[in-house]
Amino acid sequence: MPDSRNALAEAVGDATVITRRNLRKIVRVPDLLVFTTLSPIMFVLLFAYVFGNAIGTQGTGVDYKEFLVAGVFAQTVVFGATFTGYSLAEDLQKGIIDRFRSLPMSPSSVVVGRTVSDIGINVISLVVMALTGLLVGWRIRTSVLEALGGFLVLLAFAFAISWIMAAVGLVVRTPEVVNNASFMVIFPLTFIANTFVAIDSLPGPLATFANWNPVSSVTQAARELFGNTHPSAPPPDVWALQHPVAYTLLWVVLILLVFVPLSIRLYRHAASR
Repeated sequence: MPDSRNALAEAVGDATVITRRNLRKIVRVPDLLVFTTLSPIMFVLLFAYVFGNAIGTQGTGVDYKEFLVAGVFAQTVVFGATFTGYSLAEDLQKGIIDRFRSLPMSPSSVVVGRTVSDIGINVISLVVMALTGLLVGWRIRTSVLEALGGFLVLLAFAFAISWIMAAVGLVVRTPEVVNNASFMVIFPLTFIANTFVAIDSLPGPLATFANWNPVSSVTQAARELFGNTHPSAPPPDVWALQHPVAYTLLWVVLILLVFVPLSIRLYRHAASR
């Protein structure tokens, strides 16, 4: 028992060191943060002022700007998770992983430190987006605790997606290919959802997919916790959107159960090449 506790303490300590290393990189290379936050700002402004009047709220009962922001939140944290895969592939390509191998550190600490540090990037992105949303007319209409719950659900989902991207980065091993491969999957996943339009406006097969898409549930959870839904609006037809927080957390747990051990195993295999 003491040995296992010591091993766990050492693994946590190693992961903390890697997390600090990744966060320092943001300070030293501010371009990463600038371009990470510019994209969601662009989406908020474009959809609020360029496409907003054309899209409308389509029976949601709320102003489109309030309908929009939670969708941009969800899309941004999902796209932000690709940074995990990109960074791991870059470290493999540059030989930094080989340097880590020469150190007496836990094999899991590199991947854990990478995914945990990316929570910090997502927090910064959410703060920037929230401020932008407030400027265009978005408001939080619930209590502080409910609003915090909305942000926590978004971050939990982003953390889970980061582990999927970690596996992709360790398999693909080339940063450019990680970006392209992730974009091909994440782009339709975030658009065939209730992020920017109501699901009722989608044709049959796409609407069915959107109803059970976890991106839709995390968006719906954020809207409800921020108070961006209308009491008179008809309730969703499917369980996933009737209980969006529970459905999102089920996906988070499932993803972590599968991809945490898988990513750590892939890291050990990649680092041994």
